[in-house]
Amino acid sequence: MSRDPSQQQPPKIEFPCEDYMVKVVRDADGEAHEFVLEVMRRHAPDLDEERISLRDSRNGRFISMTFYIVATGEPQLRALFEELKAHPSVHMVM
Repeated sequence: MSRDPSQQQPPKIEFPCEDYMVKVVRDADGEAHEFVLEVMRRHAPDLDEERISLRDSRNGRFISMTFYIVATGEPQLRALFEELKAHPSVHMVM
């Protein structure tokens, strides 16, 4: 029995995975900024903060923050994403 190509699973990530990109879309306020940084530092202690990029939305209401981390495994990523998404000023984590 052949599988439908649209039903295939995405490729598995091999851990540790260097330069794993995490993008966070948050409100454009200082409180959310510090929260996101604190969470990223805790879950990815080797975070290279010089590689963090910030981008304002067109209307200035939101900021996307892009991080590159060493992903150590699915438990780390799951905990990181869940904690970030729990904050009311964080709208999306990719």
